[in-house]
Amino acid sequence: MLILSPVLAAADTTAISLANRLYAAGSYSEAAEKYEELLLTEGEAPELYYNLGNAYFKANELAKSILNYERAVRLKPDYADAIHNLKFANLKVIDNLEENDAFFLKKWTDMLLKLQSSNGWFYFGGVVFILTMISILLFVFGKTLFVRKLFFYLGMVGIVVSVCSVVFSGIRKQQLIRHDEAIVLSGVVVVKSAPDKSGTDLYQLHEGTKVSVVSILGDWYEVRPGTGNVGWVEVKHLEKI
Repeated sequence: MLILSPVLAAADTTAISLANRLYAAGSYSEAAEKYEELLLTEGEAPELYYNLGNAYFKANELAKSILNYERAVRLKPDYADAIHNLKFANLKVIDNLEENDAFFLKKWTDMLLKLQSSNGWFYFGGVVFILTMISILLFVFGKTLFVRKLFFYLGMVGIVVSVCSVVFSGIRKQQLIRHDEAIVLSGVVVVKSAPDKSGTDLYQLHEGTKVSVVSILGDWYEVRPGTGNVGWVEVKHLEKI
């Protein structure tokens, strides 16, 4: 739990070493600042977001730790350490807003989508497409009825899988572009019925809660927590993943 990632050799090793030393010395806030600087100078990397999440977690900044674990997993869906730490950090979030009532097919599809990044699904679809073309050739030139039937059905399955993979790749790419999920950064946030401070108080959200951003109006986000009701929150209380 909360082990720094070593997979950053291509970046500024001096700056990384300094950030890692600060973390090891227990100066977690200072380490977080250095990791933030590295993200600005070296660009996004799941390992940097992971280390930044660790530093914020140790500094007792729960919301920022969850935000950065989410960003690490967003860039690298199979990042086991980041997924583990994200689950651990989410145990400390007050609001229990898991989508337990979501339609099972949607939940299954979402889980399937997150198995791969956009590129991962695209390459997988490409490999399946090549295998499908081979199956079609074996169907055309098969010498027995059994062989022709076998590769016909394999080819049909391959076409469906390759098309779905390309569609999933496009969906994952749109998810990366849209940034339609956010984390509550403030301790307690009152969700309003309208994008105005005079709006009716609907409910409260707490630090670290993940919400979907439905729309934006001025300095307000219309959000939906889990399968809950939509409401309005000031932009300053949230940060998009």
